[in-house]
Amino acid sequence: MTGLHWGILATGGIAHAFTSDLRTAGLHVAAVGSRRIESAREFAETYGIPNAHGSYDDLVADPTVDIVYIATPHPGHVDTALLALDHGKHVLVEKPFTLNEVEAAAIRDKAAEKGLLAMEAMWTRYLPHMVRIREILAAGTLGEIRVVSADHTQKISTDPAHRLNALELGGGALLDLGIYPISFAVDVLGLPERITALARLSDAGSDAEVATVFAHAGGAVSTTVSSSRGAGTNSAQIVGTEARIEIDRVWYTPTSFRVVTPDNAVAEQFTSEVEGRGMQYQALAAERLIAAGATSSDVQPIDETVAIMGVLDEVRRQIGVVYPGER
Repeated sequence: MTGLHWGILATGGIAHAFTSDLRTAGLHVAAVGSRRIESAREFAETYGIPNAHGSYDDLVADPTVDIVYIATPHPGHVDTALLALDHGKHVLVEKPFTLNEVEAAAIRDKAAEKGLLAMEAMWTRYLPHMVRIREILAAGTLGEIRVVSADHTQKISTDPAHRLNALELGGGALLDLGIYPISFAVDVLGLPERITALARLSDAGSDAEVATVFAHAGGAVSTTVSSSRGAGTNSAQIVGTEARIEIDRVWYTPTSFRVVTPDNAVAEQFTSEVEGRGMQYQALAAERLIAAGATSSDVQPIDETVAIMGVLDEVRRQIGVVYPGER
């Protein structure tokens, strides 16, 4: 067991996946909180968690908790993260970090005020194959990067009440699915200088499909496609003047990739060997950062997280999606 004690805030599917991976990595989960004590107790029993709380307030006030994983639906991220920070807890906030840039900045500023870590749970960035890809890019193996392309497409329920379709829950392909390839493009090329977006909206008004084209520094281009209506290849590529990287499906989970030269020779083959889903790597990174006294991730700095939410705001402005009651 490590020195840090995790608190799990909310008990939905993503909280189960994350907590399972924490256990796989031998990390310590001290408490879980839910709006229903019965749900918290059931979750605690499943994972052998010593403390179960019937409210988020009680969870963040638990003196045994050092860091809180925020796993509520999107609209609940900002208030629960601020609540945890006000109680002196570091926070790892599920992606998308918030509904918009204003909310993201509020968490960033509160964490800075309190001297605590606030980090987006963009777990893909911490996976072994992504770590190796960044090493290859830093070495200049691909030459000048010209194109990044990635998609995230799944066939999900068309029920208007489903979380992914409900605007009042931040539903739509962009925040749940598009955040992955957009964050990937920013990781490789930096923030976009120009943004173009198109979408098809569902009957509920949420975005069922979203396509983006970004222009980055130096003229590089990224393209992303996200859809909740059909499952595609979910692959990605980075194209440089000297070589390209082809990431296999599903590119945002532990997978394999190849470095391919212009004559189609494979210069490197990488295959991930990961126990569990792989969400433990972001948790291990958070623990390392806290031990070092850091208040921002070195892999995805909090200012970049806030800026990416601003990019998503602009995409939504162009496609005409507004969430009810957002700040």
